[in-house]
Amino acid sequence: MGLVSLEGMEFYARHGYYEEERKIGNKYSVDVQLEVDFAEAASEDKLEGTVNYEKVYEVVAEVMSIDAMLLEHLAGKMIRKLKEAFPKVSKVQVKVSKYNPPIKGLCHRAMVTLEG
Repeated sequence: MGLVSLEGMEFYARHGYYEEERKIGNKYSVDVQLEVDFAEAASEDKLEGTVNYEKVYEVVAEVMSIDAMLLEHLAGKMIRKLKEAFPKVSKVQVKVSKYNPPIKGLCHRAMVTLEG
């Protein structure tokens, strides 16, 4: 087993609990780590033995393009869709960050981490 990761994918989206967040939008960052047996790719040098990074990005971008209220919901949806797209993946970890969250103080970003 090995890990394939895409880190620091950035999106501008309209997620949030508050209506104003959904109107204005915000910057988000997503990190994805997939646990997969890529022994075939390591020995045979074939893409079919691993996950295609481009497709991983497309799945994440699709989820990020649909407005949601909660970061937890986004992370859960990404896990489900990535596992559907890549049956060889045994575990997925997703981190979703919202920059400058609407709190009464200075905070660079709020982040949730979910595994499935």
